[in-house]
Amino acid sequence: MSQSTATASQQAIHTSLQGDEAHAERINNLTSAEPAFLDRATGLHLFRDMTLGRRFEDKCAEMYYRGKMFGFVHLYNGQEAVSSGVIGAMKQKHDWFCSTYRDHVHALSAGVPAREVMSELFGKETGCSKGRGGSMHLFSKEHHLLGGYAFIGEGIPVALGSAFTSRYKRDALGDANSDAVTAAFFGDGTCNNGQFFECLNMAQLWKLPIIFVVENNKWAIGMAHDRATSDPEIWRKADAFGMKGEEVDGMNVLAVRGAAQRALKRARAGEGPTLIECLTYRFRGHSLADPDELRAEQEKDFWAKRDPLKSLEDDLIQKKLITDKELRTIEKEIDSEVNDAVEFALNAGEPDPSELTRYIWAED
Repeated sequence: MSQSTATASQQAIHTSLQGDEAHAERINNLTSAEPAFLDRATGLHLFRDMTLGRRFEDKCAEMYYRGKMFGFVHLYNGQEAVSSGVIGAMKQKHDWFCSTYRDHVHALSAGVPAREVMSELFGKETGCSKGRGGSMHLFSKEHHLLGGYAFIGEGIPVALGSAFTSRYKRDALGDANSDAVTAAFFGDGTCNNGQFFECLNMAQLWKLPIIFVVENNKWAIGMAHDRATSDPEIWRKADAFGMKGEEVDGMNVLAVRGAAQRALKRARAGEGPTLIECLTYRFRGHSLADPDELRAEQEKDFWAKRDPLKSLEDDLIQKKLITDKELRTIEKEIDSEVNDAVEFALNAGEPDPSELTRYIWAED
């Protein structure tokens, strides 16, 4: 490494740590409303869902480095509280979800079976996108997952269209039961793109039932968030459109769930969209091809102590809702489910070459 490159890297790490302190200060000074209520049933669901997300991603890393999985693979480790918190609060049969290229755990939270997600990552016919999508393009009509998208911001207009459909069915077609809400997930780097602002404007103008969920993990690939935007507090950008905005501790699943519940209530009541900024952190590099050398070890250690899965576990045990033995049993069950998904995917059939162009054009 040249001296100039080394100096640039050191400067990036210094800036990263400064941004890290600001990020932590924001979390410590949050003034958002109360977190969601925690009972045994809710705790069991959240712990199971978050554990599935974590163990599934760990297995993906193993398969990738063993040469069993190919292409770009972006893991979600550390951000599980956002997926479980939002989708877990929304998960009704008629609600919809729109993801990003970091979409495996969103799919699992939405109910897509682990076998189907893993099969898709292996490019098999049994995948949720029939082996055509791979890691970044998971889709399931059955589970109302509108897709993962390789380009940042690409999914936000799709989610907007879904929310518009819900409102149109109710107001124009007279379907009083049309109260579906759509959640659009995206990262902090997306919030400097035109689609973000255009869709916020339209959503507020027409009071569409959509929740814009910003997963602010501090890094847009290798660009620290505080270096890329004039106002790092993304939730405040809702003010420009007269929209409700809220920041929340994205490492606390109950805080995220509470914010999602408030946004859902507003959306179903016809009060329009909400922008929720979840302050979170990814524990791995941008993708499995990323050596992750820009982020300082001090930063990683700081956020590892805020592990959302460990925090929920501590909360459940302290409140005597679940025993440690029960949690360990759940982990073993999840490990078996993930291992089963891998075996299923490895033994599944390849897509039929004769159907190469299927699903590209509309069929009669």
